[in-house]
Amino acid sequence: MAVTPSSRDKIEAKKFYPYVWQGINRKGQKISGEMQGENPNQVKAELRKQGVNVSKINRKSQSLFSKYSGAIKPMDIAMISRQITTMLSAGVPLVQTLRLLASSHEKTSMRDLLSGICAEVESGIPLSQALKKHPRHFDDLYCDLVAAGEQSGALEQIYDRIATYREKAEALKSKIKKAMMYPAAVLGIAIIVTSILLLFVVPQFEDIFKSFGAELPAFTQMVIALSRFLQHSWYFIAGGVILAVFLFVRAHRNSQTVRDKTDKALLKLPIIGMILHKACMARFASTLSTTFAAGIPLVDAMVSAAGASGNALYRDAVMAVRNEVMAGMQMHIAMRTVEVFPDMVTQMVMIGEESGSIDDMLTKIAGIYSQQVDDAVDGLATLIEPLIMVVLGVLVGGLVVAMYLPIFKLGSVIK
Repeated sequence: MAVTPSSRDKIEAKKFYPYVWQGINRKGQKISGEMQGENPNQVKAELRKQGVNVSKINRKSQSLFSKYSGAIKPMDIAMISRQITTMLSAGVPLVQTLRLLASSHEKTSMRDLLSGICAEVESGIPLSQALKKHPRHFDDLYCDLVAAGEQSGALEQIYDRIATYREKAEALKSKIKKAMMYPAAVLGIAIIVTSILLLFVVPQFEDIFKSFGAELPAFTQMVIALSRFLQHSWYFIAGGVILAVFLFVRAHRNSQTVRDKTDKALLKLPIIGMILHKACMARFASTLSTTFAAGIPLVDAMVSAAGASGNALYRDAVMAVRNEVMAGMQMHIAMRTVEVFPDMVTQMVMIGEESGSIDDMLTKIAGIYSQQVDDAVDGLATLIEPLIMVVLGVLVGGLVVAMYLPIFKLGSVIK
Protein backbone atom coordinates (compact mmCIF):
# COMPACT_ATOMS: atom_id res chain seq x y z
CA MET A 1 0.00 0.00 0.00
CA ALA A 2 1.41 3.38 -0.98
CA VAL A 3 2.08 5.91 1.72
CA THR A 4 1.78 9.61 0.96
CA PRO A 5 4.58 11.95 2.11
CA SER A 6 2.29 13.67 4.61
CA SER A 7 1.18 10.41 6.24
CA ARG A 8 4.74 9.13 6.24
CA ASP A 9 5.89 12.27 8.02
CA LYS A 10 3.23 11.66 10.66
CA ILE A 11 4.37 8.08 11.07
CA GLU A 12 8.03 9.06 11.33
CA ALA A 13 7.11 11.71 13.87
CA LYS A 14 5.97 9.07 16.38
CA LYS A 15 8.02 9.22 19.53
CA PHE A 16 7.67 7.55 22.87
CA TYR A 17 8.27 9.34 26.15
CA PRO A 18 8.47 8.14 29.75
CA TYR A 19 5.45 8.96 31.93
CA VAL A 20 5.18 8.61 35.71
CA TRP A 21 1.67 7.70 36.86
CA GLN A 22 -0.37 7.03 39.99
CA GLY A 23 -3.70 5.22 40.14
CA ILE A 24 -5.96 2.60 41.70
CA ASN A 25 -6.13 -1.02 40.58
CA ARG A 26 -9.14 -3.38 40.51
CA LYS A 27 -8.66 -4.21 44.20
CA GLY A 28 -8.84 -0.54 45.17
CA GLN A 29 -5.15 -0.37 46.03
CA LYS A 30 -3.09 2.72 45.27
CA ILE A 31 -0.26 1.90 42.88
CA SER A 32 2.25 3.86 40.81
CA GLY A 33 4.75 3.21 38.08
CA GLU A 34 6.35 4.34 34.84
CA MET A 35 5.34 3.63 31.24
CA GLN A 36 6.42 4.69 27.77
CA GLY A 37 3.90 6.29 25.44
CA GLU A 38 3.34 8.84 22.70
CA ASN A 39 1.14 10.99 24.94
CA PRO A 40 -0.64 10.83 28.33
CA ASN A 41 -3.92 9.67 26.79
CA GLN A 42 -2.29 6.66 25.18
CA VAL A 43 -0.66 5.72 28.49
CA LYS A 44 -4.00 6.07 30.30
CA ALA A 45 -5.68 3.88 27.69
CA GLU A 46 -3.04 1.17 28.05
CA LEU A 47 -3.31 1.25 31.84
CA ARG A 48 -7.11 1.15 31.66
CA LYS A 49 -6.82 -2.10 29.72
CA GLN A 50 -4.78 -3.45 32.64
CA GLY A 51 -7.48 -2.46 35.10
CA VAL A 52 -5.79 0.66 36.45
CA ASN A 53 -7.73 3.87 36.95
CA VAL A 54 -5.13 6.63 36.56
CA SER A 55 -5.47 9.57 38.95
CA LYS A 56 -2.25 11.40 38.14
CA ILE A 57 0.18 11.26 35.22
CA ASN A 58 3.19 13.41 34.35
CA ARG A 59 5.90 13.18 31.76
CA LYS A 60 9.20 12.22 33.37
CA SER A 61 11.80 14.98 33.13
CA GLN A 62 15.19 14.09 31.66
CA SER A 63 18.27 15.54 33.31
CA LEU A 64 21.33 16.61 31.34
CA PHE A 65 23.29 13.69 32.75
CA SER A 66 20.64 11.15 31.76
CA LYS A 67 20.53 12.53 28.23
CA TYR A 68 24.31 12.28 27.95
CA SER A 69 24.37 8.78 29.41
CA GLY A 70 21.65 7.77 26.95
CA ALA A 71 24.02 7.73 23.98
CA ILE A 72 23.57 4.59 21.88
CA LYS A 73 26.55 2.25 22.15
CA PRO A 74 27.43 -0.79 20.01
CA MET A 75 26.61 -3.06 22.94
CA ASP A 76 23.08 -1.60 22.99
CA ILE A 77 22.65 -2.68 19.36
CA ALA A 78 23.93 -6.16 20.24
CA MET A 79 21.47 -6.45 23.13
CA ILE A 80 18.56 -5.22 21.00
CA SER A 81 19.47 -7.75 18.31
CA ARG A 82 19.36 -10.55 20.88
CA GLN A 83 15.99 -9.32 22.18
CA ILE A 84 14.58 -9.22 18.65
CA THR A 85 15.82 -12.79 18.14
CA THR A 86 14.12 -13.96 21.33
CA MET A 87 10.79 -12.31 20.53
CA LEU A 88 10.74 -13.49 16.92
CA SER A 89 11.49 -17.03 18.14
CA ALA A 90 8.50 -16.73 20.48
CA GLY A 91 6.24 -15.95 17.53
CA VAL A 92 5.83 -12.22 18.17
CA PRO A 93 5.33 -10.31 14.87
CA LEU A 94 8.16 -8.00 13.81
CA VAL A 95 6.19 -4.75 14.12
CA GLN A 96 4.93 -5.66 17.58
CA THR A 97 8.46 -6.67 18.57
CA LEU A 98 9.85 -3.30 17.56
CA ARG A 99 6.98 -1.48 19.25
CA LEU A 100 7.47 -3.35 22.52
CA LEU A 101 11.23 -2.77 22.53
CA ALA A 102 10.73 0.91 21.70
CA SER A 103 8.34 1.39 24.60
CA SER A 104 10.39 -0.47 27.19
CA HIS A 105 14.00 0.55 26.56
CA GLU A 106 15.59 2.62 29.32
CA LYS A 107 17.46 5.00 26.99
CA THR A 108 15.53 7.83 25.36
CA SER A 109 17.82 7.86 22.32
CA MET A 110 17.28 4.13 21.80
CA ARG A 111 13.51 4.50 22.17
CA ASP A 112 13.51 7.24 19.54
CA LEU A 113 15.63 5.12 17.19
CA LEU A 114 13.41 2.05 17.54
CA SER A 115 10.23 4.13 17.27
CA GLY A 116 11.43 5.58 13.97
CA ILE A 117 12.36 2.15 12.60
CA CYS A 118 9.02 0.73 13.75
CA ALA A 119 7.15 3.55 12.00
CA GLU A 120 9.07 2.85 8.77
CA VAL A 121 8.24 -0.86 8.91
CA GLU A 122 4.58 -0.11 9.67
CA SER A 123 4.45 2.08 6.57
CA GLY A 124 5.51 -0.85 4.38
CA ILE A 125 9.25 -0.24 4.11
CA PRO A 126 11.41 -3.40 4.53
CA LEU A 127 13.33 -3.57 7.80
CA SER A 128 16.68 -3.64 6.02
CA GLN A 129 15.87 -0.38 4.22
CA ALA A 130 14.71 1.24 7.47
CA LEU A 131 17.95 0.22 9.16
CA LYS A 132 20.05 1.67 6.32
CA LYS A 133 18.76 5.13 7.22
CA HIS A 134 20.77 4.85 10.45
CA PRO A 135 24.30 3.94 9.23
CA ARG A 136 25.84 5.19 12.45
CA HIS A 137 24.26 2.31 14.36
CA PHE A 138 23.61 -0.30 11.66
CA ASP A 139 26.50 -0.86 9.27
CA ASP A 140 26.30 -2.38 5.77
CA LEU A 141 27.01 -5.85 7.12
CA TYR A 142 24.07 -5.68 9.53
CA CYS A 143 21.69 -4.37 6.86
CA ASP A 144 22.85 -6.91 4.25
CA LEU A 145 22.27 -9.79 6.65
CA VAL A 146 18.77 -8.53 7.49
CA ALA A 147 18.03 -8.17 3.77
CA ALA A 148 19.19 -11.76 3.22
CA GLY A 149 16.88 -12.90 6.01
CA GLU A 150 13.94 -11.02 4.53
CA GLN A 151 14.53 -12.48 1.07
CA SER A 152 14.91 -16.05 2.34
CA GLY A 153 12.04 -15.81 4.84
CA ALA A 154 14.37 -16.81 7.66
CA LEU A 155 14.67 -13.50 9.49
CA GLU A 156 14.53 -15.23 12.88
CA GLN A 157 17.54 -17.43 12.11
CA ILE A 158 19.46 -14.56 10.55
CA TYR A 159 18.85 -12.37 13.58
CA ASP A 160 20.16 -15.13 15.79
CA ARG A 161 23.39 -15.09 13.77
CA ILE A 162 23.50 -11.29 13.89
CA ALA A 163 23.05 -11.24 17.66
CA THR A 164 25.72 -13.92 18.20
CA TYR A 165 28.12 -12.14 15.86
CA ARG A 166 27.56 -8.75 17.51
CA GLU A 167 27.97 -10.17 21.02
CA LYS A 168 31.24 -11.89 20.10
CA ALA A 169 32.50 -8.80 18.28
CA GLU A 170 31.82 -6.53 21.25
CA ALA A 171 33.39 -9.02 23.65
CA LEU A 172 36.49 -9.20 21.46
CA LYS A 173 36.64 -5.40 21.21
CA SER A 174 36.43 -5.14 24.99
CA LYS A 175 39.35 -7.55 25.37
CA ILE A 176 41.46 -5.54 22.91
CA LYS A 177 40.75 -2.32 24.81
CA LYS A 178 41.71 -4.08 28.03
CA ALA A 179 44.98 -5.20 26.48
CA MET A 180 45.79 -1.68 25.24
CA MET A 181 44.79 -0.04 28.51
CA TYR A 182 47.46 -1.69 30.65
CA PRO A 183 50.52 -0.41 28.71
CA ALA A 184 48.91 3.02 28.43
CA ALA A 185 48.33 3.06 32.20
CA VAL A 186 51.97 2.12 32.89
CA LEU A 187 53.26 4.85 30.60
CA GLY A 188 50.84 7.46 31.95
CA ILE A 189 51.61 6.74 35.61
CA ALA A 190 55.35 6.77 34.94
CA ILE A 191 55.17 10.15 33.16
CA ILE A 192 53.00 11.74 35.87
CA VAL A 193 55.12 10.55 38.80
CA THR A 194 58.40 11.49 37.11
CA SER A 195 57.09 14.94 36.18
CA ILE A 196 55.94 15.64 39.75
CA LEU A 197 59.33 14.65 41.16
CA LEU A 198 61.25 16.73 38.63
CA LEU A 199 59.03 19.80 39.02
CA PHE A 200 58.52 19.89 42.79
CA VAL A 201 60.87 17.54 44.64
CA VAL A 202 64.20 17.92 42.83
CA PRO A 203 64.22 21.77 43.14
CA GLN A 204 64.00 21.42 46.93
CA PHE A 205 67.10 19.23 46.98
CA GLU A 206 68.87 21.62 44.60
CA ASP A 207 68.55 24.44 47.14
CA ILE A 208 70.10 22.19 49.79
CA PHE A 209 72.98 21.17 47.53
CA LYS A 210 73.93 24.81 46.87
CA SER A 211 75.08 25.12 50.51
CA PHE A 212 77.44 22.14 50.23
CA GLY A 213 80.04 24.00 48.19
CA ALA A 214 81.24 20.73 46.68
CA GLU A 215 81.00 19.30 43.17
CA LEU A 216 77.91 17.17 42.72
CA PRO A 217 78.01 13.65 41.20
CA ALA A 218 77.46 13.52 37.44
CA PHE A 219 74.18 11.60 37.81
CA THR A 220 72.83 14.22 40.21
CA GLN A 221 73.90 17.07 37.89
CA MET A 222 72.10 15.38 35.00
CA VAL A 223 68.86 15.07 36.99
CA ILE A 224 69.06 18.69 38.17
CA ALA A 225 69.68 19.88 34.60
CA LEU A 226 66.65 17.89 33.44
CA SER A 227 64.57 19.41 36.27
CA ARG A 228 65.61 22.96 35.29
CA PHE A 229 64.77 22.31 31.66
CA LEU A 230 61.34 20.93 32.58
CA GLN A 231 60.60 23.89 34.90
CA HIS A 232 61.40 26.46 32.22
CA SER A 233 59.96 24.61 29.23
CA TRP A 234 57.11 22.47 30.55
CA TYR A 235 54.47 24.59 28.80
CA PHE A 236 56.28 24.21 25.48
CA ILE A 237 56.50 20.46 25.97
CA ALA A 238 52.85 20.15 27.03
CA GLY A 239 51.73 22.39 24.16
CA GLY A 240 53.81 20.40 21.68
CA VAL A 241 52.35 17.11 22.88
CA ILE A 242 48.78 18.44 22.74
CA LEU A 243 49.37 19.88 19.26
CA ALA A 244 50.93 16.65 18.03
CA VAL A 245 48.02 14.60 19.36
CA PHE A 246 45.51 17.01 17.82
CA LEU A 247 47.22 16.94 14.41
CA PHE A 248 47.51 13.16 14.49
CA VAL A 249 43.84 12.69 15.41
CA ARG A 250 42.80 15.10 12.68
CA ALA A 251 45.02 13.44 10.08
CA HIS A 252 43.84 9.99 11.18
CA ARG A 253 40.22 11.08 10.77
CA ASN A 254 40.68 12.72 7.36
CA SER A 255 43.42 10.68 5.67
CA GLN A 256 43.03 7.05 4.64
CA THR A 257 46.82 6.84 4.15
CA VAL A 258 47.48 7.85 7.76
CA ARG A 259 44.91 5.32 9.01
CA ASP A 260 46.48 2.56 6.95
CA LYS A 261 50.02 3.34 8.14
CA THR A 262 48.82 3.52 11.75
CA ASP A 263 47.11 0.12 11.44
CA LYS A 264 50.25 -1.49 10.06
CA ALA A 265 52.44 0.15 12.70
CA LEU A 266 50.22 -1.14 15.52
CA LEU A 267 50.67 -4.69 14.27
CA LYS A 268 54.45 -4.34 14.71
CA LEU A 269 54.23 -3.41 18.40
CA PRO A 270 55.69 -6.01 20.79
CA ILE A 271 53.07 -8.20 22.52
CA ILE A 272 50.22 -5.84 21.56
CA GLY A 273 50.84 -6.46 17.87
CA MET A 274 50.49 -10.21 18.36
CA ILE A 275 47.15 -9.73 20.11
CA LEU A 276 45.92 -7.44 17.34
CA HIS A 277 46.93 -9.99 14.70
CA LYS A 278 44.87 -12.69 16.39
CA ALA A 279 41.93 -10.32 16.90
CA CYS A 280 41.89 -9.36 13.21
CA MET A 281 41.93 -13.02 12.25
CA ALA A 282 39.04 -13.76 14.63
CA ARG A 283 36.95 -10.85 13.29
CA PHE A 284 37.64 -11.82 9.67
CA ALA A 285 36.69 -15.47 10.18
CA SER A 286 33.63 -14.69 12.30
CA THR A 287 32.26 -12.12 9.82
CA LEU A 288 32.87 -14.28 6.76
CA SER A 289 31.27 -17.29 8.46
CA THR A 290 28.18 -15.31 9.49
CA THR A 291 27.61 -13.68 6.10
CA PHE A 292 28.34 -16.81 4.03
CA ALA A 293 26.08 -18.97 6.21
CA ALA A 294 23.32 -16.37 5.81
CA GLY A 295 23.25 -17.06 2.07
CA ILE A 296 25.27 -14.08 0.88
CA PRO A 297 27.60 -15.03 -2.03
CA LEU A 298 31.23 -15.59 -0.99
CA VAL A 299 32.66 -12.73 -3.06
CA ASP A 300 30.14 -10.31 -1.53
CA ALA A 301 30.66 -11.71 1.95
CA MET A 302 34.39 -11.12 1.66
CA VAL A 303 33.79 -7.39 1.18
CA SER A 304 32.07 -7.27 4.56
CA ALA A 305 34.77 -9.46 6.12
CA ALA A 306 37.50 -7.18 4.79
CA GLY A 307 35.98 -4.13 6.45
CA ALA A 308 35.19 -5.98 9.66
CA SER A 309 38.77 -7.23 10.10
CA GLY A 310 39.58 -3.84 11.61
CA ASN A 311 43.04 -3.38 10.10
CA ALA A 312 44.30 -2.08 6.76
CA LEU A 313 46.76 -4.96 6.28
CA TYR A 314 44.04 -7.59 6.59
CA ARG A 315 41.53 -5.51 4.67
CA ASP A 316 43.86 -5.28 1.67
CA ALA A 317 44.76 -8.97 1.96
CA VAL A 318 41.11 -10.08 2.03
CA MET A 319 40.26 -7.88 -0.95
CA ALA A 320 43.23 -9.35 -2.84
CA VAL A 321 41.93 -12.84 -2.04
CA ARG A 322 38.47 -11.81 -3.22
CA ASN A 323 39.86 -10.66 -6.56
CA GLU A 324 41.63 -14.00 -7.04
CA VAL A 325 38.47 -15.91 -6.10
CA MET A 326 36.47 -13.89 -8.63
CA ALA A 327 39.05 -14.89 -11.25
CA GLY A 328 38.39 -18.57 -10.52
CA MET A 329 41.07 -19.43 -7.97
CA GLN A 330 40.20 -21.49 -4.90
CA MET A 331 40.02 -19.48 -1.72
CA HIS A 332 42.73 -21.33 0.22
CA ILE A 333 45.19 -20.98 -2.68
CA ALA A 334 44.43 -17.26 -2.94
CA MET A 335 44.99 -16.91 0.81
CA ARG A 336 48.45 -18.44 0.49
CA THR A 337 49.44 -15.95 -2.22
CA VAL A 338 48.92 -12.88 -0.01
CA GLU A 339 51.27 -14.28 2.69
CA VAL A 340 49.23 -12.84 5.58
CA PHE A 341 47.18 -15.79 6.79
CA PRO A 342 48.84 -18.52 8.90
CA ASP A 343 49.18 -22.04 7.47
CA MET A 344 46.65 -23.39 9.95
CA VAL A 345 43.99 -21.00 8.65
CA THR A 346 44.61 -21.79 4.98
CA GLN A 347 44.60 -25.53 5.69
CA MET A 348 41.29 -25.34 7.59
CA VAL A 349 39.79 -23.26 4.76
CA MET A 350 41.01 -25.88 2.28
CA ILE A 351 39.30 -28.63 4.30
CA GLY A 352 36.13 -26.54 4.44
CA GLU A 353 36.14 -26.02 0.68
CA GLU A 354 36.67 -29.71 -0.02
CA SER A 355 33.96 -30.80 2.43
CA GLY A 356 31.48 -28.06 1.52
CA SER A 357 31.39 -26.72 5.08
CA ILE A 358 33.53 -23.61 4.82
CA ASP A 359 31.25 -21.64 7.16
CA ASP A 360 31.73 -24.24 9.92
CA MET A 361 35.49 -24.16 9.45
CA LEU A 362 35.53 -20.37 9.60
CA THR A 363 33.50 -20.50 12.81
CA LYS A 364 36.09 -22.85 14.31
CA ILE A 365 38.90 -20.55 13.19
CA ALA A 366 37.15 -17.59 14.84
CA GLY A 367 36.73 -19.61 18.05
CA ILE A 368 40.40 -20.63 18.09
CA TYR A 369 41.70 -17.10 17.65
CA SER A 370 39.17 -15.60 20.05
CA GLN A 371 40.41 -18.03 22.71
CA GLN A 372 44.01 -17.11 21.90
CA VAL A 373 43.14 -13.44 22.35
CA ASP A 374 41.58 -14.26 25.73
CA ASP A 375 44.70 -16.14 26.82
CA ALA A 376 47.02 -13.40 25.55
CA VAL A 377 45.09 -10.66 27.35
CA ASP A 378 45.07 -12.66 30.58
CA GLY A 379 48.81 -13.28 30.23
CA LEU A 380 49.43 -9.60 29.56
CA ALA A 381 47.43 -8.65 32.64
CA THR A 382 49.55 -11.03 34.74
CA LEU A 383 52.78 -9.68 33.26
CA ILE A 384 51.92 -6.01 33.47
CA GLU A 385 51.38 -5.85 37.23
CA PRO A 386 55.03 -6.56 38.16
CA LEU A 387 56.11 -4.52 35.14
CA ILE A 388 54.36 -1.46 36.60
CA MET A 389 56.31 -1.91 39.82
CA VAL A 390 59.60 -2.33 37.94
CA VAL A 391 59.10 0.75 35.73
CA LEU A 392 57.98 2.98 38.58
CA GLY A 393 60.72 1.57 40.84
CA VAL A 394 63.43 2.36 38.29
CA LEU A 395 62.17 5.88 37.64
CA VAL A 396 61.37 6.87 41.22
CA GLY A 397 64.30 4.94 42.65
CA GLY A 398 66.68 6.50 40.15
CA LEU A 399 65.59 10.01 41.07
CA VAL A 400 65.86 9.24 44.79
CA VAL A 401 69.38 7.83 44.37
CA ALA A 402 70.40 10.88 42.32
CA MET A 403 69.22 13.20 45.10
CA TYR A 404 70.84 11.27 47.94
CA LEU A 405 74.22 10.64 46.27
CA PRO A 406 75.60 14.07 47.37
CA ILE A 407 74.39 13.40 50.94
CA PHE A 408 76.17 10.04 50.98
CA LYS A 409 79.29 11.71 49.60
CA LEU A 410 79.12 14.42 52.27
CA GLY A 411 78.83 11.76 54.98
CA SER A 412 82.00 10.03 53.79
CA VAL A 413 83.90 13.37 53.77
CA ILE A 414 82.84 14.09 57.39
CA LYS A 415 84.20 10.70 58.47
